[in-house]
Amino acid sequence: MTIDSDPIPVTLRWAVRLLWAEAAVVGLIAVWLVWADLTATRTDLLAALLVTVFAVGAAVALWALGRALLRRQAGARAPAIVLQLMLLPIGWFMIQAGLGWLGVPLMALGLGVAWLLICPPTTRALGFE
Repeated sequence: MTIDSDPIPVTLRWAVRLLWAEAAVVGLIAVWLVWADLTATRTDLLAALLVTVFAVGAAVALWALGRALLRRQAGARAPAIVLQLMLLPIGWFMIQAGLGWLGVPLMALGLGVAWLLICPPTTRALGFE
């Protein structure tokens, strides 16, 4: 394995920061879900646990992808982009539900991070050019 001495481009650094910020927010949601699961008086236990496990898994995946990208592992870019594009339908359904104040920024975040991951400086840093 060779160590690239070139500095990490600003675009890649910001993509990683935003992925880690998303991981932190989803992690906080997961903590809230655990609390809600433990304090609920009535619940569909299986559904509650599946949603909670999904949130924990998403937080871990976002954090791990950010870490892999920081280490310039090119294979982490595609899954990170897919996770960002998943924010588009989530944001769209939020807009449809009357939560445009949250849905629009969520969609912008997804598109913005995806753009940071495919722009030329990031592409070069990950060895695609």
